Amino acid sequence: MLAANISGNRIKIARKDLKMDQIDLSAAIELEHGLKITQSDISEIERGVRGVKDFELDIIARVLNVSPLWLLRGNEE
Repeated sequence: MLAANISGNRIKIARKDLKMDQIDLSAAIELEHGLKITQSDISEIERGVRGVKDFELDIIARVLNVSPLWLLRGNEE
C-alpha cells in the first residue's frame, strides 16, 4: 500500500526530539495557531494513513521548530 504522505515519519522524529507526545502536539497546534488537529489525526499522519495539507504542514513545522522542507524532503534545500 502506498503511504498517503511522506512527512509523517519526520513529524514523529521531530515531535519525539522535543519530548512531545501526540496529545501535546495537538494541543500546541490548537493553542498557538487555532487549528484543530486531533491526536488521532496526528497518529494517522505519522503512520502515513492520512495525508497532510500544505497549511497543516506549515503549522506543524512551526510548532516543531523545523523547516517544512525538512518534513517533506529531509533537508533544508
